[in-house]
Amino acid sequence: IIYTGGSMDFVEILKILLLGIIEGITEWLPISSTGHLILTDTFFPLKMSDAFKEMFNVVIQLGAILAVVVLFWKKLFPFQWKDKSRPVVQKDILRLWGKVIVACIPAGIVGILLDDFLEAHLHTPLVIAAMLILYGIAFIVIENRNKNRVFKIESTDAIDWKTALIIGAFQVLSLIPGTSRSGVTVLGAILVGVARPAAAEFTFFLAIPVMFGASFIKILKFVFENGGFAGSEIFALLLGCVVAFAVSLAAIKFLMNFVKKHDFKPFGWYRIVLGVIVLIAIVIPQLAA
Repeated sequence: IIYTGGSMDFVEILKILLLGIIEGITEWLPISSTGHLILTDTFFPLKMSDAFKEMFNVVIQLGAILAVVVLFWKKLFPFQWKDKSRPVVQKDILRLWGKVIVACIPAGIVGILLDDFLEAHLHTPLVIAAMLILYGIAFIVIENRNKNRVFKIESTDAIDWKTALIIGAFQVLSLIPGTSRSGVTVLGAILVGVARPAAAEFTFFLAIPVMFGASFIKILKFVFENGGFAGSEIFALLLGCVVAFAVSLAAIKFLMNFVKKHDFKPFGWYRIVLGVIVLIAIVIPQLAA
């Protein structure tokens, strides 16, 4: 990797802090982190190349993902040492990881095949606004239908292989910006009978391999096409990830407490309102120009 020069002024640092905060909140709430990052850059653009910003919007999510690893370490790490020499393997956690990997396969395949097409044609304010509104309506409709429903799957341990694959198929839809990876997988899980807390938790676990894989690919692509990172770009990535990690710790705890007592309809209304604002503030003026 070639490290070139570069500096960053205070205003640009504030923008990165803002993006890190937005990522840390929106990665876990079902309101689309990528959509919010793209919209934020529309109003407060970073003075960096489009190629860097495209990569940044994905890699910054690594900070948020590390928050999941920290908060759910006991549920995610399958080895325990009861003495200094012999680790005990927890087979239930290994099975959980197997289901997570299976659920990641559909989005992984489609993402690799269509990444360039999606970036070129769908990362627009119009698409983001449409997806915000569409899935906002979906949240409200589905939650109204499930108001008194008794869910058959109450924990992540009870999610079987078939259910995991179905949830993973829903995750493919999140490749369209404005959809929300967490939102669409939660919706899919609810539709197949998974209770909200278990749906949210499984969605968190799905994010780990998905975002590590996506970030690795984006970094390799950026280095291959641009020859390396400038010093200011490395600083921006690290700062954004650190802020996203810190904010995610609070956002995940909030969501897990929220879904124990409430449904997702407030997020649906938020998505609709934001989508309409995007249409009025950005899309309509662009079409009229």
